Amino acid sequence: MVLGSTAPRRRWLLLGLVALAVVALVAAGAVVVTRLVADRQPERGGSPAASATSAAPGTTPSPSPTGPPPGADITGPLNLLLVGVDTRVSVPGWEPHGDAVLVLHVPQGLGRAYLFSLPRDLLVDIPAFPKAGYRGGRTKLTHAMSYGSRVPGKPKQPSTAQGYELLRSTVSGYTGLRIDAGAVLTFTGFDRLVNALGGVDIYVDQRVASLHRRPDGKYRQSVPGGYTGPQQVYEKGDRHLNGWQALDYARQRYIAGGDYARQRHQQQLVRALTRKILDEGLARQPERVDQVVAALGDTLLYVGGRKIVDLAYALGGLPEDRFVLVGLPGSGVGKGSAYRGEQLTDVGRDFITELRAGRAEAYLNAHPTLRIKT
Repeated sequence: MVLGSTAPRRRWLLLGLVALAVVALVAAGAVVVTRLVADRQPERGGSPAASATSAAPGTTPSPSPTGPPPGADITGPLNLLLVGVDTRVSVPGWEPHGDAVLVLHVPQGLGRAYLFSLPRDLLVDIPAFPKAGYRGGRTKLTHAMSYGSRVPGKPKQPSTAQGYELLRSTVSGYTGLRIDAGAVLTFTGFDRLVNALGGVDIYVDQRVASLHRRPDGKYRQSVPGGYTGPQQVYEKGDRHLNGWQALDYARQRYIAGGDYARQRHQQQLVRALTRKILDEGLARQPERVDQVVAALGDTLLYVGGRKIVDLAYALGGLPEDRFVLVGLPGSGVGKGSAYRGEQLTDVGRDFITELRAGRAEAYLNAHPTLRIKT
């Protein structure tokens, strides 16, 4: 197949985006490697020159068979910012909020990866952002996305991509990590992704009663002070969740453990989706790839310096058993009506310090409770 045939190539690159969104980079690497090998072979009777020069829009032509593969120069460390955005399309001009903020750190050598979450209510210094007319301040992390999304003169047209810029700067300033690339997935996109994959199998580690959904999946009735009506309940044990159930389960924070339990559940779902893609050999099923890509539509946004094909190729050899989930403990700042937000404990902050210094594994060995089990 020559590179001039762009539609199949776009599909494979988009699968890389999907894989990034669920941190299934091991799967993405396999997909991209397979596709690049095929794309370098011109069709019978085709022009080798066309194969070397034609490429899908927004991509780099594949190198010659003797040249280095894309991403071969990436050796780490890498830091990817993954964001779940609370968008309410039914509300005109609703500003996106960073409801789930996860950081994937891949150390030098690309042989291991650490995924950790930052609390949505984490008190942080959000820098000034003239592009959105924001002067800066100290407030909850979730607001960085919404403040940054404001487009002067267009109050009803917030920009998720622009909001991501301010969130990225805020996360980088707090963690001291350079963010190399990121993906933003809306709640609708997450729901569609899980359904396109046929649901997900996960171990529910505590009983979770839904604040938002009824057992039939419909939304509970909103009343002053909360919601009313029967609740969907996720009992402890092995469960198979469809799209709305997985999203609903991952959203619940008014449970034992609060937002920290929700962060744990979100990370466990990421791992479960990764296993789903790997176990089912999604990379070898083009028809399933089409279904996933069609389901996501514009609910996924990739933002980065290096192209996704480069990152996916570089991370394609990452073993699943070296994909480490980390839970950072924290506590509330203020009490009752004076509640201001969350802060990480010394143990949580020190993990980020040790991560930057390349000593994450030693630190986790000394603090084994930080490792999240799945």
